[in-house]
Amino acid sequence: MRIGDLAAQAGVTAKTVRYYESIGLMEEAPRHANGYRDYGDEALAQLRFIRDSQAAGLSLAETSEILAMKRAGESTCQHTTELLTRRLDDIDRQIESLLAAKQELLVMRSRAESLDPVACTDPARCQVIEAGRADSSAHAHHGADAHRGVGAHSGPALLGSTIPVRADA
Repeated sequence: MRIGDLAAQAGVTAKTVRYYESIGLMEEAPRHANGYRDYGDEALAQLRFIRDSQAAGLSLAETSEILAMKRAGESTCQHTTELLTRRLDDIDRQIESLLAAKQELLVMRSRAESLDPVACTDPARCQVIEAGRADSSAHAHHGADAHRGVGAHSGPALLGSTIPVRADA
């Protein structure tokens, strides 16, 4: 089958197939005399595996490791399980960070509802957000236990916090 047919059946673009070939993730298909690539069913199965691996959150490098092990005749179940466990751990950390950010936003929104807009006269800052920074500083100086309850800050500061992003995906 030609590259367009392969790509359509796998739910990717022809450009994606060419890219996977260029980085060695897929072997280049043999070509007809006219230069067109000729893909078989095994290429479709491999392309679907790559797509499904990415959907599971695995990077192309991790997918490549699995495929290399398969090509070498090795079992990949344990290796894949370890990769998925690491991915789940990453997701748990992201959820934790997002929940901390959500809590901080809820506190800020609650504070905003109780503040008098007329009292906000500083042209360089917003009292809702600045008050949040002051509250976070209080935790560091007076101990977090004294400030638990609504507005408790148990995670990273919302401003300047980061959520881990997989650069190798």
